[in-house]
Order: sequence, then C-alpha cells, then structure tokens
Amino acid sequence: MPLSRRVLTFWTLPLLLSSWSSLCLAQSPNFTQDQAAEGRRAYREHCASCHGAKLEGIDVNPSLVGIRFDQSWRGKSAEILATHMRRMPPEAVSEPGSLGDDTHTNILAYILVSNGFPASDIALPSGTEHLREVILPRLEGVNYDLDAPVAKTPEQEQLLDELPPVTEDVLLNPSPNDWVNWGRTYDMHNFSPLDSINKENVGKLAPAWRTPLQRGMSNPSPLVYRGVMFLHTFPDTVLALDAASGDILWRYQHNPEGPSTHKMGIALSGEKVLVPTSDFHLVALDMKSGAVIWDQLIARDHDRFELRSAPLVVKDKVILGVTGVHVPKGGFIVAVDVETGEEEWRFNTIARPGELGGNTWNDLPLERRSGGSVWGQGSYDADLNLVYFGTAPTYATNLLLHPTDKAGHNNDALFTNTTLALNPDTGELVWYFQHLANDQLDLDWAFERQILDLMVDGEMHRVVLTVGKIAILDALDAATGKYLFSIDMGLQNVVESIDPETGRKNQNPLAAVPDKTKTTYLSSNHYGARCWPLLSYNAETKRIYLPLIEGGMYIGPEGHQLLTVRFGIKPSPDPNSDGKMGRVQAVDLEGQQFDWRYRQAPPVITSLLATAGGLVFGGDVNRSFIAFDNTTGEILWKTELGDIPTSNIVSYSIDGQQYISVVVGMRGYFSNDWGRVYHQFAEELKMPVNDTPRGGPAIWTFSL
Repeated sequence: MPLSRRVLTFWTLPLLLSSWSSLCLAQSPNFTQDQAAEGRRAYREHCASCHGAKLEGIDVNPSLVGIRFDQSWRGKSAEILATHMRRMPPEAVSEPGSLGDDTHTNILAYILVSNGFPASDIALPSGTEHLREVILPRLEGVNYDLDAPVAKTPEQEQLLDELPPVTEDVLLNPSPNDWVNWGRTYDMHNFSPLDSINKENVGKLAPAWRTPLQRGMSNPSPLVYRGVMFLHTFPDTVLALDAASGDILWRYQHNPEGPSTHKMGIALSGEKVLVPTSDFHLVALDMKSGAVIWDQLIARDHDRFELRSAPLVVKDKVILGVTGVHVPKGGFIVAVDVETGEEEWRFNTIARPGELGGNTWNDLPLERRSGGSVWGQGSYDADLNLVYFGTAPTYATNLLLHPTDKAGHNNDALFTNTTLALNPDTGELVWYFQHLANDQLDLDWAFERQILDLMVDGEMHRVVLTVGKIAILDALDAATGKYLFSIDMGLQNVVESIDPETGRKNQNPLAAVPDKTKTTYLSSNHYGARCWPLLSYNAETKRIYLPLIEGGMYIGPEGHQLLTVRFGIKPSPDPNSDGKMGRVQAVDLEGQQFDWRYRQAPPVITSLLATAGGLVFGGDVNRSFIAFDNTTGEILWKTELGDIPTSNIVSYSIDGQQYISVVVGMRGYFSNDWGRVYHQFAEELKMPVNDTPRGGPAIWTFSL
C-alpha cells in the first residue's frame, strides 16, 4: 500500500464525480471489529512508515483520515479504493497485491473505522469484486469542489519563483528532464532520453500520484519544465502542478463565449504559457502565477473556425493551425507575435482560384471549397528554417466525386491531405506534397510530421515522414518535398498501388467513387487505423513505433451517412478478425521493413512513448497501461488505470527520479469511436471488456 516518501498522493485532492452522486444511497460498507484490529496491526507493520502511525501522513504521503480521505474517496465505490490499495506495494514487499487479499481487506477495514465508519457483525468480503456496490457515503459540509482555492507550500512558491525563462535554446535543445513541446522536441520524435526506468527495473513501477480533473471533451497533453507540469484541460482550464506530487500550484479558467471545445495542448515561451481558447482567443499567461499577460482575439470570418491544436513557438512567432470542417474557404495557419499576440502572417490551406493549386477544385468558386483543417501541432527544422504542418480532407465530397470536363482542372483538392513546408518568418509556402488526392472517405493525413536523418538508397537525407489514417507511411525529403518511399502497414485496401517516382496513390475504384447501391468492405475506416495518438521514434535504433487498430467499414446503402456523398457506413472489425483489434508495430526505417509486432484484443488509444531505457509505453481501451521491450515487443510491465487513457504519454525527471504521466478519463473522438466499436463486437469476438467502475478523469503518474 504505501510507497517511498516521494510518491503516493492518490488521496490528495478533492474529487468531484457527479456520476457517483446517484449511488450515495447505496449500501455502506460492513466490516467487523476483528477485521479492523487485524488491519491495524498490518497497517503498522507495512504502512505506518510512510503514512504515519495514526494515518496522519508524512511529507508528501498524505493523511488517510479526515478531510483528505473525505474529499478523495467519499461518494465512490469501495472497490475503487481497494483496487488502488492493491497497486501500492509496501516497502517490505516487491509486488503490488503480494500482501494477500485478507491483509488488504483488513487494512481497508482499519482505514474505514479510523474515518468514523462503524463496525458490525458482518465481515467485509475478501477481494475487490464484492465491493462494487458498496459506496462510501458523502458527508454534509465537505467541499468536493475541484476548483477549490489553491494553497501552496513555501517550497512550492519557491519552485515557481525560480522557474527560468523557456528560451529559444531551451526549445531547440530541451533538457532530457523536461517535456517542453507536444512531442517533447521540435522534430516530434516523441522520445524520452531518460533511462532510470528501464528493462531491468520497470517491473517495480508503481503509482506516484494521481490528480483528479474535471470531466469533459479533451485530449490534453502535459508539458513539464523544471519540476512544474502545465496542462490544458476541460473546460478551457490551465493547471500548473508540482510534477513531483501532483499538487496544484495555480489554476487559470477562461470563460469562453459559447461551449468549451476539444483541446490538444498548450505551448511555453519565455515566461509565458500560450493557450488557445474555445472562442478563438490566444491567451498568454505568466507561467509563475497564471496571471494574464495578454489576450488576443484571432480574426476569423466564420464562427465555426476553432483552435484545437497546441501552438508551435518558433523564434518570435506563435504558429497555430485552425480547423474549419464545413466552413466556406476552408482552414488556415496563422502566426502571431509572441510578445503581443498581433497577427504576423496567414496561410490558407484551401487553394484559391487563380493561385497555386487553385485549378484542383473542379472549377468550384472559393465559397464552395472547404476543409483543410489543421488538427495537430507542427514540427520545426531550425537548420532548414521550415515548419511542417499536415492538413485534413474536405467533407464536401459530393462536389469532387467526378472530375470536371473543363480543360486544365481536376478534383485533387489541394491542399487537403497535404504536408505543407512553410517559412516560419513569412508564411511563404516552400513546398507541398499531397498524400491522398480527392479523399472521399475522410482518411486524414493531418497528423504529426517527424523530422529525422536517414540513409535512403545509400544517400543520407533529412527526412519528413508521416502516417495517415490508412496506416501508410510516406517519407519525403525535408528540404524539397521530393518523394522518397512509403511503407504500408497492411491494414488497408483503399490504395492499390503507389507510383515509385512521384508517390501518387492509385485508389481502389470503390474508395475513389463509393457505390451507394451495394455493400462493400473497406479498410481502414474514417476512425483511422492510426489517428491523433503520436508515434514514437528512436534515433539510435532507427525504429519507429506505431499504435495501430485493425478494422474497417462496410459501405453501401445502409448505415450512418458519411460526408456529403451520403453513402452509408458501418464500422466493423476485419471480417476475418481473430478477436485482436489492437496492434503495436515496430518498423525499421533504415531497412524499410517491419521489425516486431504485438497484437491484442483492445485497441491502443494513447500515444506510444519510447525511452532510452529500452521501453515503449502505451495504453488501451480496457484501461491497461503497458511497457513493452523495444527490441522484442515482450510485455515487461502492465497495470490497470482508473479510467480510459486518452492523452500523449510523457516522461520527465526531478532530482534524478524519472516519472511517466498519462491523462485518463477525458472524452475524445478517437477513444469514443473505437471504444464503441470494440464494445459492440466484444461478445461476438470473445474480446475481454473491463467493466469495473471508472475512477474518473485524472492525471496518473508513475515512478519507481
């Protein structure tokens, strides 16, 4: 149950879970006085060294009685509390749960009696499965508010006060201890150079702290700098946390005009935290206090434009991608001055008539062109002085279904599904490459672009690579956009062939022009064999690690109507599925061939995080958090999270202690969509389902 003094703050913060309120009249826990007495002895032997002889807490290990217990556990199922206890091995044993069910049950009884729960003649059942309907009742007058005022210790005040500016050099060459960009570094490798947690000791990984979050629609990705974690979460809230304990240091709440929308992240620059909002503002906060430095409304000519992605800071510019799903004239990329928020340049992601690419829209007027949304953060090559962004398709597909007869025009629809290389100083387009022309199936190529040095055909290249929803990897020359090669992960039948010189993809006729009159199976689908969760690249091994999902869709006269062509779709596992939808794929980029592959039933829905410790971390819809051996794919460690993981996984270090963090319980398109498909077919394909109660949104952080 207890851990070292640096860890275990599962009990620390108020937890507001409205979904539990209806259960508060359920059965309260029964336990005997003998169980509590045995639990007292076991607690003193195994737990008191960290949590105190009277459960009062020591250092960062908080009290297990009183207000902290009330705020953290009342209103929730006793099963969740008992499950958390079993994840936390005492110092005297090496593995979670090794004390045995009876001992854990007795310790739980002692904690309950210490918090005023009366003993009875009925014993508390051993194990956790009997505790699901046992609810720890709330108390009147107890504050369960996640927005309660922040109280910092003097040490935490000093932690904030001593934060140095995030300089240009910090962003170019971040410390291995920090995670200062969405993919940690500008090249979007999403790789941690830390190795304190490694193949030899990962089996000892255990929860360090857990901080509850408000429930909502978001895919928040933490940033960590000099021991402070910054998180943009629902609803339009930014938190600064002590990254060693999970304690909140400051909180900023933006109150948008209208609903709070899905967010991906924030950025750091100087002494600022840069925050996109649901009402199209960019706000600069003081990273030491959360105070607003400036608040700039970005100009838009339509209220359906949104800021979803994390900003990219390059020199004196903050560069943001804009989404505009059905907005006339389409999306754009905008750069503003980091000191003032004033707009510096703008690049339109839908080609204008009479300009480059303007003749690829079936001769449509600009007002009937749409799409080209930018969902993810860009990457940056300082040597070439180029930023790289990916764009989404258009959803007004009926206008492009058949090419026009007008000479000099086609229906490729630039710059949808395209890698754009822009000069960050001016916004000038330096080169572009369209990965999939005239996309009728919502098969985005809008995800991150990795930048790396790679030997290709005996020649060293600076390469930009990306993987679209159909799990085809395209590699391009970073300076020129010249096509180099592709690797098909084998999860699609949309593309029949790829031109080896140009990289242009020849589509299956049923994908290029869907037939609404007959039912056909296509893979992947518009949820994506891969989607927003980041890949991870290890530059030393030249391996890239991909979270993939095996599945597709039936298209035809029945089902949900997709896009404006209005054919029906029914997402489905592969017709020949063996009940394994989740895949982690390692690829040898230099050899342009597959390395190892791991398959399992539940889809992997987090980013993958490779580390210098020889590990690859990932999380799935059944709430498993897994560490793989990066050379074999063998599972070296696995634990169950309190809710579905939905964020990038990040790693950082404080005073030599390495941490691994992931956000759970937030709703997102990708996790919702594939979770729904998985549960729909779980019984038919005999796939396991985790139906234990969910603990709600939170940041989970692990350490040794």
